[in-house]
Amino acid sequence: MAAQNPDARRIDSSLSQEALLESVLRQLTSLTEEIRKANLIQLHRIMAEQTGRALGDPALAEAMSTLEGLSESRRKQMLFINAQYSAIMLHYRSDAIDWEELIGYLRLWCSNATFQDYWDMTGDARRALARESLEARVGRAVDEMMEELASGRDWWVVGPSE
Repeated sequence: MAAQNPDARRIDSSLSQEALLESVLRQLTSLTEEIRKANLIQLHRIMAEQTGRALGDPALAEAMSTLEGLSESRRKQMLFINAQYSAIMLHYRSDAIDWEELIGYLRLWCSNATFQDYWDMTGDARRALARESLEARVGRAVDEMMEELASGRDWWVVGPSE
């Protein structure tokens, strides 16, 4: 009969416990990320509902908007553009699209005159953001695309990287 080595069993047992702990940690990390994404989606849903109410009620639209001197119609356009921009950002934050796709969607919006006005009107708010925040990085990328478009360069081919 072969001799039993209790130390060898402890080593095997600790290895399997370590593998189990690593597996649980990976699953917990994944679950945490899924909860974060679900929370982002829920927050977006709440904001979309509020924007929908504001689009239907001029008093709420005025209360929701920080932009001054806009007609009722123009204020609604700015709120709608902001909602669309937020939805595109949510796609990126929830990993539904990557950086290149995000830039592609925003590149399309850059050719929209209403988006261009929205972007001009909200520049001060973007400049107040923390420099390394996602919103600030995306803002700089869109600013670059807007400059390329305004200068007549081939803005569709050249574009900002992350």
